[in-house]
Amino acid sequence: MSSAVVPAADRFEWFADIVANELAPTELHGPLAAGGFRAEAAALDLDPVVLSTFECTPCHSRRTPAQVRQNDPERYQFSLVTGSPMWIEQNRNASELNPGDMVLLSTAHPNGAGARSEDRAIRNIVVQLPRSELPLPADKTDRLVARRISGETGMGAILAGFMSTLETHAAECGPAERTRLGRVALDLISACLAERCDAYDAVPSESRGRILMERINSFIDHNLGDPDLTPQLIADRHHISVRRLHQMFQDQEDSVAASIRLRRLERCHADLSRPELLTRPIGAIAARWGFGSAAVFSRAFREAYGISPSEQRAYAAASAPAARAARAAQT
Repeated sequence: MSSAVVPAADRFEWFADIVANELAPTELHGPLAAGGFRAEAAALDLDPVVLSTFECTPCHSRRTPAQVRQNDPERYQFSLVTGSPMWIEQNRNASELNPGDMVLLSTAHPNGAGARSEDRAIRNIVVQLPRSELPLPADKTDRLVARRISGETGMGAILAGFMSTLETHAAECGPAERTRLGRVALDLISACLAERCDAYDAVPSESRGRILMERINSFIDHNLGDPDLTPQLIADRHHISVRRLHQMFQDQEDSVAASIRLRRLERCHADLSRPELLTRPIGAIAARWGFGSAAVFSRAFREAYGISPSEQRAYAAASAPAARAARAAQT
């Protein structure tokens, strides 16, 4: 949904209606140039949660006590800030948020928020979840509203990365996959909040298994360049047995070792296709992503893609001028 199709004079009211319908009734205010307001919004059902993205010209919002009494959809809203730095307040808590930070809000209480920059659009990725679906004590959870959660380390980093991936790729998935992704999002948010209110024991055991799987996948992705990345190392770092690790991957498309190899090959394929890396030795690219032998890498690459690494590089080099010419023609 884009304000580009709405007359300039009606855009602010149009966006206020979008926010009311998709999140909760809220008053919007802000110093706006005449006809200069722009906004975009999107929503995707990932039962049991809803993934939303909002982008707009800098403004302020306030959900009043009267609006809470008249309409409470009984949800939590977990947001990842990706645009302008923001301030936010609820339940006597207040935080300053920068891009990469996350925050929880409840529709059951008044709140306020706004941009701290007039030069950069507000942009948030929001996961809306029914309060009844969050397996944590409500009194403990409500203490966390409007408190900054860093997306740079630990569970926060895993959750922020997952939310960004959802925004990019969730719409490409089928209904069953979307439901699975929604359940994982709920699990990760539950774990992230549970760590901050000392309530991890309240997270169901089934959810803990999915959370552990996301931790493991994140660990693999961040350590692909380590040639010593093995199932034993992964198991040791996550305090589980190798047998349990292999059992966890039985429900995946690939085994642990095959998953590591495939992810390494995907990174190498991407690097071999990048114009700025055309002069980097193929062996250096292979080593960067954990391949200790050029011969092993070349054989695995051909098996995966049907061509050699050098052929992939030649194809990428030949395609680059054509792509640049096409972009030039469009402008």
